[in-house]
Amino acid sequence: MPRDGFRGLVATLCLAGLGVAAPPAAPTKDGGSPVPEGRPVDDAADVSLFEERSVGVRQGADTVEFRYRLLRPPKLVPGMRYPLILFLHGAGERGDDNLKQLAYLPRWMAEPGMRKRHPCFVLAPQCRMDERWADVSWADETSTPQAAEPTTDLRAAVAALDAVMRGEQVDPDRVYLTGLSMGGFGTWDLAGRMPERFAAFLPICGGGDERTAAKFAARPLWCFHGDQDTAVPVQRSRSMIAALEAAGGRPKYSELEGVGHNSWTTAYRDPAVIDWLFAQRR
Repeated sequence: MPRDGFRGLVATLCLAGLGVAAPPAAPTKDGGSPVPEGRPVDDAADVSLFEERSVGVRQGADTVEFRYRLLRPPKLVPGMRYPLILFLHGAGERGDDNLKQLAYLPRWMAEPGMRKRHPCFVLAPQCRMDERWADVSWADETSTPQAAEPTTDLRAAVAALDAVMRGEQVDPDRVYLTGLSMGGFGTWDLAGRMPERFAAFLPICGGGDERTAAKFAARPLWCFHGDQDTAVPVQRSRSMIAALEAAGGRPKYSELEGVGHNSWTTAYRDPAVIDWLFAQRR
């Protein structure tokens, strides 16, 4: 049964109403679980809304350039500050084209109706091929202790966030973190490292280290996972929610009945979920 009362119903209505099917799965190059293939961004109007940017991050003795995209609000009013979503993509969108990571949420946030409803910044960094936001196994039902330091690619995402917040009209009290699949793992990982940076978390079909839960238990969080997910075990989300509740948190959890790995379409395409996210303040 659903924990929030609409588990199977939301999945059925949302996916049927949108006519959206789960993307095909393919094995990872590093032998991990099947992951979603990136949806190509073939609409030039969509892409043109996203500025191409880059940031340098130290890796050993070298400085590595990471590329990212930024969507601005349709109109910037002088003196006003706007919310920002930091989006961490899945494994199928890794690469160096600075394009594939715009699949799903970034593209949907760029739709005219959504831009009018929620004018905001959307920051979409791209993880390098064969690298990860969090260096953990996606297929294991049990977690491993969080690494002492974030991966280079996750540090690059934070560096991009820092750069945007320095140079743009971002409201520091309305910065939100979300990610799907590999990005869901990155969301849980970053929440445990710097919970003070974000007003709310929206991790989707990922997993984290339960030992970090107390650090961000007080923050608003809504987690989604399909109960038929064969790429990332649903137990990973269940365990994190239980840990947050044990630490005194009150997270929202939507376990989608009959849904496989693609639980992000249900989450991101539900206006109530997006409205909830933008209602949170630090």
